[in-house]
Amino acid sequence: AMPAAKQRAESFQAGRSAGIAGDMIASDTAARQSGVKVGGGAMADADESVEPLQSSADVLTAAPMPTRVPTQGYQATKGELEMSGPASMLSERPTMALNNSLAVTEPRSLSPSRGMKKSKTRVIESEDMSFGREKPSREMSERHVRPNRETYAAITENPLRDPMREPLSTFSVDVDTASYANVRRFLNSGRRPPKNAVRIEELINYFSYDDPAPTGDDPLAVSLEAAASPWHADRLVVRIGLKAKDIGRGERPAGNLVFLVDVSGSMSAANKLPLVKQSLKMLVRELSANDRISLVTYAGNAGLKLPPTSGDEKETILEAIDSLSSGGSTHGSAGIELAYEQATENFVEGGANRVLLATDGDLNVGITSDDALESLIRKKAKSGVFLTVLGFGEGNLQDAKMERIADNGNGLYAYIDGLREARKVLVEQLTGSTITVAKDVKLQVEFNPATVANYRLIGYENRVMAAEDFRDDTKDAGEIGAGHSVTALYEVVPRGVAPGRGAEPLKYQQQPEPPVLKGADGEPSDDLLTVKLRWKQPEGSVSTLKEFTLA
Repeated sequence: AMPAAKQRAESFQAGRSAGIAGDMIASDTAARQSGVKVGGGAMADADESVEPLQSSADVLTAAPMPTRVPTQGYQATKGELEMSGPASMLSERPTMALNNSLAVTEPRSLSPSRGMKKSKTRVIESEDMSFGREKPSREMSERHVRPNRETYAAITENPLRDPMREPLSTFSVDVDTASYANVRRFLNSGRRPPKNAVRIEELINYFSYDDPAPTGDDPLAVSLEAAASPWHADRLVVRIGLKAKDIGRGERPAGNLVFLVDVSGSMSAANKLPLVKQSLKMLVRELSANDRISLVTYAGNAGLKLPPTSGDEKETILEAIDSLSSGGSTHGSAGIELAYEQATENFVEGGANRVLLATDGDLNVGITSDDALESLIRKKAKSGVFLTVLGFGEGNLQDAKMERIADNGNGLYAYIDGLREARKVLVEQLTGSTITVAKDVKLQVEFNPATVANYRLIGYENRVMAAEDFRDDTKDAGEIGAGHSVTALYEVVPRGVAPGRGAEPLKYQQQPEPPVLKGADGEPSDDLLTVKLRWKQPEGSVSTLKEFTLA
């Protein structure tokens, strides 16, 4: 079976590189013919005389740009075309094989509530991050590279581990997709993204996979598979796929949605508040009389712009959104307090209770430190109200802060680089973005040392948990929305294959031999691993356990 899997991986790589290059050329040609600027941010205004990237396939290997799948009956408005990001959209059924550039990542921080060590956040300065081009002139540089205060949490790659010493790998799931859209923003403006902006799990989970849907009452289904590694011939890549049950639009429960919008002075750029307004208006058009919408804004102070209003009163809601303007400082904590106050006052039992925060994350008044904000948002999450964080803009994007808020607020984090991405997150994935089907979802993988010499988890560095936290229902973990797909990849070194660089052999003691493990039938076990899954119902407090084995 292994040679066939390896052959599939190799043929996928060749076709994938050619397909990406073709998609990029076609997308760029169409954009130029229609007069639409390529790229969703301010960098789209860069001098047209700069030479294009040398190789689209080389540049985009780590973050493929799928061809857009149009939604039936939808036609973009003129405003959407003008503000849209790159002409790309979600690919429905990508293959699991990955390029070797996806194998390299490094861990980030997470709150102590998830049993993880915190790492420091550092500012990534945008100096000369353009690549594949001739060095621009000074005049063009001033236009192309603008002052940058974007922050990303530091990442350090998960190392290879020995199952004889560490047989368990435990982590929280992650359905965030912000990294993919943010990396795309950099690439489409001809710049290399900061390495800490590239979160492998979010690039992978941007796509929806053709895994079997759950049956019965369980909200999640698990798929397991192994194939030859496309970047190391002697190793395996194991894929763990989770598929959440889908909920049709006609079956959506009553919605209690609070739009929390940053209208401070930093949100004045075209790819910030104007894009926020157009994005929210797209969502409003999808809602019904079954929904209640409130609008809270914050700048120097927080205010209730629109009290709870029925979703069928669209003109009233749209007028309130259109009236928003930017100015002043950013008192984000006051906005969070007021938004959750509105959400809890109008709480719908069994409904979709959620705050949607739209911001660049640049908070400078009130509670501004990451630790204090994390503490605040953890308290609010206990109310049963879930959170969606939507990041906008560039130059001062506080990615680390927004991800941390979402992680601790029972939420998800997406970055909106144009109206096509807004449509994907808020329209095409409406139920997934607003309805949680399982919370505190954890995975624990036990590796069989008789068949596995080493393993490493690819990505999820800030989601790693202590082994004992898996059974502890007081420990927070990730949430999964309706129809969402979650994929985790492990690189596995089979027993008998040299792991490459390692410690020198011991002189005074022998390397212990792997145990001969037996299955239930008393015969030696050739299993690779066993996966254990825990989750809670959206309003539950006790987890459910399921177990799956990959032979």
